[in-house]
Amino acid sequence: MKSTRKITSAMKMVAASKLRRAQLQAEASRPYAKKMAEMLSRLVSNVTINSQSPFLLGGTGRDQNYLVVVVTSDRGLAGGFNAFVTRLARQRIRQLVSEGKNVKIVTVGRKGRESLKRDHVEKILHSFEGIGRKRLAFAETRQITDLILDLGLRGEFDVCEVIYNQFRSVVRQDPTVQQIIPLPLDAAAKTEEKGGLRAIYEFEPDEEELLATLLPRNLSIQIFKTLLDSAAGEQAARMQAMDNATRNAGDMIAKLTLRYNRARQAYITKELIEIISGAEAV
Repeated sequence: MKSTRKITSAMKMVAASKLRRAQLQAEASRPYAKKMAEMLSRLVSNVTINSQSPFLLGGTGRDQNYLVVVVTSDRGLAGGFNAFVTRLARQRIRQLVSEGKNVKIVTVGRKGRESLKRDHVEKILHSFEGIGRKRLAFAETRQITDLILDLGLRGEFDVCEVIYNQFRSVVRQDPTVQQIIPLPLDAAAKTEEKGGLRAIYEFEPDEEELLATLLPRNLSIQIFKTLLDSAAGEQAARMQAMDNATRNAGDMIAKLTLRYNRARQAYITKELIEIISGAEAV
């Protein structure tokens, strides 16, 4: 138990040091990702969405086939961090299936794949592992983005959602479902229609060329933000889990020490009684 306490205490310290860096990365990415989404919302509000619109903007016009991207960690010992995401993923998959939708899954993180393959192995198209093992970089999101774009252009899905732990604080990570394809348009009305006014934009170059450049980049930015949130949440959850484990190990050591001392004292007392009884008999 003392060896276990040393291990959990060391893991807590490592997680705390990694958390600081991951938290700074996650918080630094949010303003850019938010402004990127707002800018696209304003641009899209001035564009007519039809069958010729980019796939990332308008989708296929249907909502029959869903691609669910589940983001977890590669490692365990993080409390309920991974369990909360996979539970939400199962609930969402059951809901979509009950509505008659076709669901396909892409997992990011070994724990998500191991959990979901028990019930939905036939739905898993691809699994990513080792993303951000040392330090999460924006370039690592390209392989995820490229896979999603390739599946979309091949007509494998109509709607893409990502399920991940949104990092709120060190003690709170919220399992979240976020639609990324087609681009959610509800934000356009909130950001653009202030006081009943709508800004009018002139595009240079034309709007098709701008959207063809911005939409894939926005997809990468949103994926990158979810990975950063997940990485920060993982370290926060692991730090809390290891802190609890260290405290529990300390309590267990105290109880075992008391039991050990009582047993030792009882054994010594028994030996003394035997010695005294033998001396009296002689």
